[in-house]
Amino acid sequence: MLDLDHLRAFVEVVETGGFSRAAARLGLSKSIISRRVAALEADLGARLLARTTRGINPTEAGLDFKLRAERILGDLEEARDAVAQSGAEISGTLRLALPLSFGLRHVQPLLTDLARAHPRLKIEAAYSDGVVDLVADRFDAAVRLGVLADSTLVARRIAPIHAATVASPDYLAARGRPQTPADLADHDAVVQSGMRQGDNWRFVEGKRTVTIRPNARFRADNGEAVAQAAIAGLGVAVLPTFLISDAIRDGKLEPLLTDYPFSEAGLYLVRPPGPAPAKVRVLTELMVERFSGEPYWDACAMLRREMKPPS
Repeated sequence: MLDLDHLRAFVEVVETGGFSRAAARLGLSKSIISRRVAALEADLGARLLARTTRGINPTEAGLDFKLRAERILGDLEEARDAVAQSGAEISGTLRLALPLSFGLRHVQPLLTDLARAHPRLKIEAAYSDGVVDLVADRFDAAVRLGVLADSTLVARRIAPIHAATVASPDYLAARGRPQTPADLADHDAVVQSGMRQGDNWRFVEGKRTVTIRPNARFRADNGEAVAQAAIAGLGVAVLPTFLISDAIRDGKLEPLLTDYPFSEAGLYLVRPPGPAPAKVRVLTELMVERFSGEPYWDACAMLRREMKPPS
């Protein structure tokens, strides 16, 4: 009878490419992981890993066995979910990828409530504005902001995310105020890199979309950093209003191009294809409950109404 812990250790070694990284992910020592893989190879009577000076790679038999081991572990997780659901108790580990700023500000309290409500549920949250591969990185779900690209992922739209074009008073005093998206060609821009839509900014003008490629003077991979650079006067920025409401209220940033709103984005929960595990379903329900109503997390809600042109 093969030990399931041995299977998990082997799969993690292949996924992460090493014993140390697998040990860190599983919260165990490197020696324990090594012993478990060695015991698995002894039980099977086959070499699963090839150890070279360049690292550790699965053998042909190891690649085949990894696929089978993943199915076994996946079936076990589904079985646990089914039993937990029947007993109204959620268990297992929820691996979730989140955007840095919105995740820390608004999703983290939700995850705290989720953990308190389900004591047997473990949560592993990864905060980054980079785009992760849910399947390859073995995430159960991800919270994403923006406009989603076509993919095989299952997406649930939770709420709209609004953005505003802004610049600091000092920048506008020195460079003037753009009146149309085309005027941005004569302005410096502060841009968040790594976005799914690339560097392009898409504005709504009547029934058409105007696409502008800004002249990026400063780039950062996080919205907080972009906001700080815009406040410092480095250029025009397009940022979600939940992030810059305080700066607008305090006069550190001024809204621009209010007759040309930025293409509306969304707050999404995405997951790999297939049936949703109970832990993902309960997360989805909580996010819909928390975020789909009045956007308490976006203090610019009233300001957006005032910025809209009269109909």
